[in-house]
Amino acid sequence: MSDATETPSGELTLRTMAMPADTNAAGDIFGGWVLSQMDLAGGIAAGQRARLRVVTISVDQMTFIRPVHVGDVLCVYCRVIGVGRTSMKIGIEAWALRHRHGERVKVTDATFTFVSVDDQGRPIPVPPE
Repeated sequence: MSDATETPSGELTLRTMAMPADTNAAGDIFGGWVLSQMDLAGGIAAGQRARLRVVTISVDQMTFIRPVHVGDVLCVYCRVIGVGRTSMKIGIEAWALRHRHGERVKVTDATFTFVSVDDQGRPIPVPPE
């Protein structure tokens, strides 16, 4: 499916601009910066679903499709794709608005797993919706 017909899946959870400080020596945005933005967004989505403190326990199936450039707005979309006893799987997609307001392209996606925890960091059940 092409970007022209594909649309983001999930709820827009985070938007931020890629800045020169987020680049490597070659001027490319670090994949780790994109990953950290996705982790922030996923933590927001999981925390809202659980209404509890959550921690990231895994990242699965991370696929970098296109680069993010300085000046792009990174838009991160999240959707809950599964809830277990103490864990939640969050589908996360990152899209870039080229040059802040131009073409929208999907740059990466992944599945993150979060666990709800108590104040001591021990897993606790995710409450029903």
